Amino acid sequence: MVAAVLAGLSLLSLLTCGYLAWGSRRGGAGEAPGNLLGEEPAGGAPHSQPHIIFILADDQGFRDVGYHGSEIRTPTLDKLAAEGVKLENYYVQPMCTPSRSQLITGKYQIHTGLQHSIIRPTQPNCLPLDNVTLPQKLKEAGYSTHMVGKWHLGFYRRECMPTQRGFDSFFGSLLGSGDYYTHFKCDSPGICGYDLYENNNAAWDHDNGIYSTQMYTQKVQQILASHNPRKPIFLYIAYQAVHSPLQAPGRYFEHYRSINNINRRRYAAMLACLDEAINNVTLALRKYGYYENSIIIYSSDNGGQPMAGGSNWPLRGSKGTYWEGGIRAVGFVHSPLLKNKGSVCKELVHITDWFPTLITLAEGQIDEDIQLDGYDVWETISEGRRSPRVDILHNIDPIYTKAKNGSWAAGYGIWNTAIQSAIRVNHWKLLTGNPGYSDWVPPQAFSNAGPNRWHNERVSWSAGKTVWLFNITADPYERVDLSARHPEVVKQLLRRLSQFNKTAVPVRYPPKDPRSNPKLNGGVWGPWFKEDEKKKKSDKSKGANKQKKIKKKKKAN
Repeated sequence: MVAAVLAGLSLLSLLTCGYLAWGSRRGGAGEAPGNLLGEEPAGGAPHSQPHIIFILADDQGFRDVGYHGSEIRTPTLDKLAAEGVKLENYYVQPMCTPSRSQLITGKYQIHTGLQHSIIRPTQPNCLPLDNVTLPQKLKEAGYSTHMVGKWHLGFYRRECMPTQRGFDSFFGSLLGSGDYYTHFKCDSPGICGYDLYENNNAAWDHDNGIYSTQMYTQKVQQILASHNPRKPIFLYIAYQAVHSPLQAPGRYFEHYRSINNINRRRYAAMLACLDEAINNVTLALRKYGYYENSIIIYSSDNGGQPMAGGSNWPLRGSKGTYWEGGIRAVGFVHSPLLKNKGSVCKELVHITDWFPTLITLAEGQIDEDIQLDGYDVWETISEGRRSPRVDILHNIDPIYTKAKNGSWAAGYGIWNTAIQSAIRVNHWKLLTGNPGYSDWVPPQAFSNAGPNRWHNERVSWSAGKTVWLFNITADPYERVDLSARHPEVVKQLLRRLSQFNKTAVPVRYPPKDPRSNPKLNGGVWGPWFKEDEKKKKSDKSKGANKQKKIKKKKKAN
């Protein structure tokens, strides 16, 4: 009721700030000061190195963008994508940490040890420190590097923080989710804390109850206003939206009162606010002289979660699964530097590809000893050439719940099909083990006020099934399993899985550490592991052992 009243009071402002052209002055989600006419200032002459703006949305479903047929209006995303290159064969990982780690390292999860689940707030874990990161390489190339938004790559040590991993500045959250207004997060009963940071310290001064999508956009505008556009900038904007909890300012509900399902309605309002925020970022790029020499990349980090309002229709599955609905993402590139503007790229592209692609565009150097899993795909995107990528290891998770009926026999002696894994080679996709929630969730599933699974399409597999094979090009919705019809293809993909597995590093998934409790850290989620304490304990232990040896010698004498 309160949301509806607020939305009604704000109807006029919604009409004037939600759906105007680029050249119009905008309000709302991070309004920039002054007259945003989209004109390039004289000081913004193009530099040979492009400005790179990477925008990562959180939990946006494959269908949840206007140009994929959504009922949710996304005029900004639609326009940027239409004038750029839509990536319609683009893959990410099924959850937050895995996608972010692969973006920032250019490596599969099996090569960083993060192949299981996500990094939990209480775990002494982070992106391994021996991995070179994208912002570090861009800094070497002369870029100013800034991050705004959600980190979710670990923070138990100060060395794990964004400013220690290549970013000149960081403003945002360390955890995977939290309240959009208060920035508090409870990991479990009694384990609660504040999660808003500026660089390495809690940003109490910025806590004015501002909705995070709008607050992050305002920060982006401040960074652009203070930076010299003649010098290259890398701006990584990792919005919290549209991840749960489902919260949005009241006025964004106005166009979605007809959606009865409360989760879908809230989700729609959140996405509308996000769309407006991205428009304001684009306007700021124009106002401050960056746009003409910029590359804007937009991506979701994984598929949508239907129980939290997201839709991946007509794809199968959801966030957290290796069905297409969990890993096939909304993505596009918008840039005046593109050669084939207004096109659709159907070549295979993966989130690991941004690492080598962006470093090459930035005129940086990729060390020969860095074993990357990504490819430079700029010519594929910009010029429409064939992708150098022919396969994707979606993942191998050796500690995920094993499929009860999986076996080496079912894997032809090549692979244990109890293990959760998924791989794509050319047109073929193979899944083994327990691939996760497998329903198709059509739009009418959101028609009722509460969660409704009656409309979901389900398939009951024959007992003991642990291998699936699909021709994704011909059957992107994964409706026809071809594993029995093409055993030789199954064997080939199982061998490829086995080859990848030989290069895997041990899984990093430590138990929770009681020292992580924010109560022990001033009520703030933040680094708790101190290297000097460990050293002192080690020194004490060594000292104690030395004393024992001396005493033994005295006794012997």
